[in-house]
Amino acid sequence: MKLIIALIQPEKLPSVKKALFAQEVHKMTVSNVIGCGQQRGFTETYRGVMQEVNLLKKVRLEIAVNEDFVQPTIDAIIKGARSGKIGDGKIFVLPLERCVRIRTGEEGREAIG
Repeated sequence: MKLIIALIQPEKLPSVKKALFAQEVHKMTVSNVIGCGQQRGFTETYRGVMQEVNLLKKVRLEIAVNEDFVQPTIDAIIKGARSGKIGDGKIFVLPLERCVRIRTGEEGREAIG
């Protein structure tokens, strides 16, 4: 079992979801987050004052998958999120020690579904 965390551009969420659904990955948690990476933000003028914006809006996807869905999930995220420009995002794959479905008490592969 793995936990896949992806940080993507907010406008790419619909295309990433479409690509994930095509790979039969339907269960995910989506959060709006802010952060910065290699982009380092930008500078803008607000009411005549220059302001540096270095925390940018991103979307964080968390997807728990069984081993056989790890690569298809990664491929789907890349397909939906890639623009070829700096700031496309990152994907992290972490081992998932335990998963328990609250409703039934199922654990492991069965709990992820």
